[in-house]
Formats: sequence, structure tokens, C-alpha cells
Amino acid sequence: MSQFFQIHPENPQPRLLKQACELIRQGEVVVYPTDSGYAIGCQMDDKKALDKLCQIRDIEKDHNFTLMCRDMSELSFYAKVDNTAFRQIKNNTPGPYTFILKATREVPRRLQNPKRKTIGIRVPDNIIALKLLETLNEPLMSASLILPGERMAESDPEEIRDKLEKRVGLIIDGGALGEQPTTVIDVSDGPAVILREGSGDVSPFI
Repeated sequence: MSQFFQIHPENPQPRLLKQACELIRQGEVVVYPTDSGYAIGCQMDDKKALDKLCQIRDIEKDHNFTLMCRDMSELSFYAKVDNTAFRQIKNNTPGPYTFILKATREVPRRLQNPKRKTIGIRVPDNIIALKLLETLNEPLMSASLILPGERMAESDPEEIRDKLEKRVGLIIDGGALGEQPTTVIDVSDGPAVILREGSGDVSPFI
């Protein structure tokens, strides 16, 4: 049975954030709020937790995984960013965008796209998510919480609890959110390519 933390969306309780990070470090899979619906995440280096996450989401190992980062400096540590891409990302971060970039050596190989050696990176515009990342002190391996057979991200914490309370270690209730997942933009090799239109405005990248 998973734990269920109600965390204040504007003033997250440090005690609960600390407990959440302890669960993540113990290998638990966590559901948490972002600026584009709920996400599901686990510790970056935990293979067992990643396998569990893939099973819940019903995704293959060659899926474009995402590292949820707290700021641009952390993003630059895990991804190779040229000057043009850096400006585009900086101008639209934090925000509901996932950027596909070439991974650095700091990213575990199993998280990289096996053919292109890329990784999704994003900085969410959500206080709970940012405070969670700050407390964890490292990126969170994440994916939008889009359950098998669905096209939109999960948005209601009580419904998530009904569906997943026996499958994840923690659900963080940050209130009802939008269902639209992130806009995904590939800036790994030259001009920006929009891979998925979501909640982020695409006009800055056209």
C-alpha cells in the first residue's frame, strides 16, 4: 500500500519532502505533481525502480526517458547544450517543455536512447516538484503519468490513488492539475524539431 502525502502547493512542508526523498532513495516509485499533470519518477541510478516504472507505464526500454532537473546548471551537467539550444531552453524554463538533448557521461546508459544517446531533460514550473528536487539534491528519473490506453496525463490525485495505490510507494497530492502532457522538443542536433505538441507554446521554437 502506497503512502499518500498532501503537500501544500505554495508552501510545501519540508518534513514531508524529506520523507518523500527517503522513500525515493529506498527504491520506491513516486507519483508527484508538475506543471503539466502528474508525473511518475524514481531515483536515476535505481534499475529495479526503473523496471517497475516501465511496467506501470507499459513502456519499452528505448522510450525517451526524462531527467527532471531543478535549474539550468543541473540540466547542463547531464546534457550537451550548444549556444542556440541553451538560449531557447533558458528563455522557456522552467515550463511545461521536455527537451531532447545528447546525454553526457553522467547519465546512466540505460536511460539514454540506445541509438541516439539522447535524454529528455526538463525543469518544471511547479513549487512542489522543484522543492522535491532541491531536497533530493539530484534529478529525478521521470515520465508523464499517462497510463496504458490513455492519451492524457493523470490529473486527479484521488483517482491516481484508486488506480495505483498498490503499485507505487508514494503519491504526492498537489491538488487537481491539467491533463495536457509537456511539449517535447528535440534540440539535440541543429534546429529545434517539435516531436509532440502539449501544454507548452510551440511558437518560440518555430
